[in-house]
Amino acid sequence: MDPSNIEDTFELNEEDIEEVIEFNNSPSQPEALAEGMEDMDLDQYDGDGGVEDEDKENSTSLPLRDDADLVFTEHKGSVFCVQADPVKCEFAVSGGEDDLAYLWKIDSGQVVLKCTGHKDSVTQVAFSHDSQYLATGDMSGIIKVWKVDTKVEIWSFECTDLEWLRWHHCAHILLAGTVDGEMWMWKIPGGDCKTFQGQGCTCSEGRILPDGKRACTGYDDGTVKIWDLKEGSPLHSISGHDAHDGAITCIDCHPDNVMVVTGSVDVTAKVINSNNGKVVTTFNCKKQSSETDASAAEKEDSVEAVGCSPNNPYLATGTLAGSLCFWDLTKQTVRQQCDNEAGIVRLKWDNTSPMVYTGSLDGTVRLWDARTGKTEAQWMGHGAEILDLTISRDGNHLLTSSSDETVRVYSLHSPDR
Repeated sequence: MDPSNIEDTFELNEEDIEEVIEFNNSPSQPEALAEGMEDMDLDQYDGDGGVEDEDKENSTSLPLRDDADLVFTEHKGSVFCVQADPVKCEFAVSGGEDDLAYLWKIDSGQVVLKCTGHKDSVTQVAFSHDSQYLATGDMSGIIKVWKVDTKVEIWSFECTDLEWLRWHHCAHILLAGTVDGEMWMWKIPGGDCKTFQGQGCTCSEGRILPDGKRACTGYDDGTVKIWDLKEGSPLHSISGHDAHDGAITCIDCHPDNVMVVTGSVDVTAKVINSNNGKVVTTFNCKKQSSETDASAAEKEDSVEAVGCSPNNPYLATGTLAGSLCFWDLTKQTVRQQCDNEAGIVRLKWDNTSPMVYTGSLDGTVRLWDARTGKTEAQWMGHGAEILDLTISRDGNHLLTSSSDETVRVYSLHSPDR
């Protein structure tokens, strides 16, 4: 909680200027990787949600193999989100198109709690930092909190359509963003509430900074705000020519407590100094196409995932066109550019090595080495696109949810350092 103990690994001066970095790419991916993507609503990719597949029969296919140790099959419809409990790494929670969330055991798939009472697809699930509480949220704005040990609902609230839901990382405080642009903050289980006025447009994504005292929110008009959570007031607003040219799709906060990274439908990622609100640099993540590949150039693209390495000055970005880039934050240059075989919707850094896991529209998880740009491993099994991906805190399990109505649990071995 004390930001003074966090070493600032970057020098950020008033002279810092915005720099857009262009890079050349390999030929674009096969057309098959984005089959049916033209009809998808990209706005459904909201950070922890996913997309609803309107033509599931056509999009589901048999994988070459199934590497999963366990397949959770209780959901009837797409499974939009999955999380693992952060303390014992014993339970998982998943939410789906069937208006239900399930709390279940990772090792056996046994259902511990069926979370009912939602009126729409459950697109948000999250454990509190101590695994004492579980929060579930649906698209209509119904939020419920359950006590994990007693399996009882202890709090509920209804707001406008829900975009994202986050627990504070060291307190029983819950934050949410809604389609009308507001950010909400509640103290659980008491329910004391504070609201943060937005831009008059959807608050599409939000993250709490490492110091626990500030939050970063992104909006559909490309604006980014840094908030003082105690005062309820904005510290900085990045708008106008400094803002993204489209909706914010993803946010990550660097462990140094200074850098915030945002991704957008404008296919760029911005690095922002949260202390002064200045844009340090802008990375162009667009996958370049040859002049003859007009069809690839016309396909919709956006930055769907960003992530700061916990132990290196690296940033990873993944796009809907399948471009995975590793950026050197110190030099503000691209370190590696990799062509994924399908659009990337999620990415996670390994906690101890410069490796990144990506979840893709082809239903495959890949492990990439940021130092070489090479694929080190892959896990298959899903018959449709991956919608969410998480790794248990102990590093033993990889969990993915999909439009194929399942959650898959894969065992992980420590990647080579």
